[in-house]
Amino acid sequence: MTAHPLVTAASDSGLVVPPGEGRTLRAAAQDVTFKVTGGQSRFSSSFEVRVPPGFDVGAHVHARSEELFYVLEGELDVLAFEPRVRTADSWRGWQSPRGDRVVRATPGTVILVPPGCPHAFANSSGAPARMFFQSSPPPDHERYFEELLEILSADGPVDHEAIAALRRRYDIEQLTPLRHDPPTPSRP
Repeated sequence: MTAHPLVTAASDSGLVVPPGEGRTLRAAAQDVTFKVTGGQSRFSSSFEVRVPPGFDVGAHVHARSEELFYVLEGELDVLAFEPRVRTADSWRGWQSPRGDRVVRATPGTVILVPPGCPHAFANSSGAPARMFFQSSPPPDHERYFEELLEILSADGPVDHEAIAALRRRYDIEQLTPLRHDPPTPSRP
């Protein structure tokens, strides 16, 4: 995990975070750059997230948090609805009572997730994706990302029990597993 200095603002000034700036947490499964934190905003935390090929956050729901995602680069499969039936193994085949299905989000796509709405994203393409992400209220997702990336940075397989305990602490009911299955390079 690599940390960069966080850009701060005086209480009587706004905040300008130039491209490439902000505190970045890096792991094989995800890069998260903190753009605006609870120390700077009473309303939301904002992040830039790099999602590598093979990463699936798993379907989950928050009782209190509202989230907004904006796809900047690449493609992500996304879910933002209550399905007819919640299956524990995968969210990709879910369908809502009104017929909504998982969609492929491309640059410019916005996903708004109110409290209580199941949601997920996954990168099934062969290239990294990048998105802007806001979570309200702060600072739960800041702390969550710090602890999650520590778990994901550990050697060996993902510790799903540690992730489950972490998610319970931060208003995240996990519905399907988090996965990171990077594509294997093809051999000539």
